[in-house]
Amino acid sequence: MGDGVMRQAGSPILLDNVTLGYERRPAVHHLSGVIASGSLTAVVGPNGAGKSTLLKGIAGALAPLEGRIETASRIAWLPQAADVDRSFPLSIYDLVAMGLWRRHGLLGGIGRKDRETIAEAIAAVGLTGFENRPIGTLSGGQMQRALFARLLLQDASVILLDEPLTAIDAKTAADLLDLVRRWHAEKRTVVAVLHDLDLVREMFPQTLLIAREAVAWGETRDVLTAENLLTARRMAEAHVPHAAACHRAA
Repeated sequence: MGDGVMRQAGSPILLDNVTLGYERRPAVHHLSGVIASGSLTAVVGPNGAGKSTLLKGIAGALAPLEGRIETASRIAWLPQAADVDRSFPLSIYDLVAMGLWRRHGLLGGIGRKDRETIAEAIAAVGLTGFENRPIGTLSGGQMQRALFARLLLQDASVILLDEPLTAIDAKTAADLLDLVRRWHAEKRTVVAVLHDLDLVREMFPQTLLIAREAVAWGETRDVLTAENLLTARRMAEAHVPHAAACHRAA
């Protein structure tokens, strides 16, 4: 899309002894590692393992309880569909155009070139002709297409996707995965929370398996072993929901 092709990858994402949580109750413990610039990384683990919390931390929506997260790259974040307020009176066009806010600000005007860029993004996700439809009337697949179009306009070096394929049809999933491949080919860094381990094995070279702390992190074929998956499940089952914030010496 115009000047959207990234000719150089952004900076890596550094996680240094990161603990994330809510009201001092940790959801992710002492996570350290590097997400390489231009990489394609899946985040997997049992329900309640801290996957969404980790993405919120990387996106800057949640401050670490301990440790630090560092990146100099521009980040675009797609939260879970359940976190998007679809009762707000927005059309598809307006929702997609929000991807230009970082460039123009909340009160910035949209010029002819911007309108062309918005139209290109809408076309790229297969929603041409639906521009004026209210988001509250959209199917799950249509809503995800619109949110991906907004991501296209954000033109970020790092793209965070939280369960992007949940409750959508197979055709939409295939089309959105094509966009993920395109971003990866453009040297963008993509981090996606996913549940389909077969898809992860097929498409994502790097995987973080988490159960509130890292179980394994590295090449997908080495991470998604039966032993590691069993360990993650046992760690999740052993978790104490109301544990206090933990402290570990550096």
